Amino acid sequence: MNRSGWPPWTGARTKQALSEAGISSLHARECLGRGKGMVDFSILKGAELGYEEAISQLGQMQRLIPKRMLSLVVPDRLVESTVKTLIRANQTGKSGDGKIFVLPITGAWRVRTGEDGDTVLDE
Repeated sequence: MNRSGWPPWTGARTKQALSEAGISSLHARECLGRGKGMVDFSILKGAELGYEEAISQLGQMQRLIPKRMLSLVVPDRLVESTVKTLIRANQTGKSGDGKIFVLPITGAWRVRTGEDGDTVLDE
């Protein structure tokens, strides 16, 4: 654990793989989350129905755990190779490897210079 109480994350494999793929810009954020593997849906259903036993068990479950969320913005032509790079660098085959979401970005501007479009993104 570091000073903030979060587990250390250097992401060396991820950063190295992205750098080798020509992607040097990323944003890493500490966050809380959980995967569906940690959820007992029968307890959740019971809690939704108001069963006190189920509600009391919810407090005993580890609900959210510290994680890291990476944000990257790349030109459309680099999306597929970026996704493949992230999977290759992080896939262990075990629960918790993470998820990748691809969203459209309608514009990008570099504040310092006023440039816009793909020229402000990694090439």
